[in-house]
Amino acid sequence: MVAQKLEQLKVLFAEMDRALIAYSGGIDSTLVAKVAYDVLGDRALAVTANSPSLMPEDLEDARIQAATIGIAHEVVQTHELDNPNYASNPVNRCYFCKSELHDTLRPLALERGYPYVVDGVNADDLGDYRPGIQAAKERGARSPLAEIGITKLEVRQISQFLGLPWWDKPAQPCLSSRFPYGEEITLEKLHRVGRAERYLRDLGLRNLRVRSAGETARIEIPAEDIKDFVADHDLNALVNAFQGYGFTYVTLDLEGFRSGKLNQDLPLVKA
Repeated sequence: MVAQKLEQLKVLFAEMDRALIAYSGGIDSTLVAKVAYDVLGDRALAVTANSPSLMPEDLEDARIQAATIGIAHEVVQTHELDNPNYASNPVNRCYFCKSELHDTLRPLALERGYPYVVDGVNADDLGDYRPGIQAAKERGARSPLAEIGITKLEVRQISQFLGLPWWDKPAQPCLSSRFPYGEEITLEKLHRVGRAERYLRDLGLRNLRVRSAGETARIEIPAEDIKDFVADHDLNALVNAFQGYGFTYVTLDLEGFRSGKLNQDLPLVKA
């Protein structure tokens, strides 16, 4: 089944002939970039949007992965934080983020002669609350993984089949996703969350989030890792570091890490 879907993905790109990939460096868009390059060669271009909500090390990962694949790679600046509709952090914040992204990529694609802009949306994403998908569709973007029905698990399976060393890379959504809806997002807040997550990454943690609510940092790590985390690390040093970044309180979420946790209240918001 995985091999069949990979072949379908190749056929899809062959039919496109030329494509610009909205490339974040995450495992989904990296697989799209890999297959596009394998099929199209220099008729494929990967473009990463750099903004304050992208951690510098994630941008560096995107550069390294693109170089490993061989695909041409460019970086453009986006300015979603300048839009009050985004910075106010409404429940459809991602709509304004993806609007900014594709309003930047579409003219670039047309200027360079790429008839298609494609992204890394997978089939599982269609079942989640993703207002950004609508913004991309309105601007003519295509989602090859979703079109073929490739799930997140299959993205990892295909990536491993292709020998991509980052096939098990944890999901790393933008830093703006760390804030509860309705709390304003500022450059200062993004920086302190980014520094806090970098601190935890340097401790060797992979699956993690630092949720930011007011002056409180709430650390999420897998539930099975909590006991060892508390036993093995200097918590006083961690608290001092986080307070140095600007947080007043530092807490540990005993439920453990769960992707998309801040979306759990959305049914109440929508009602």
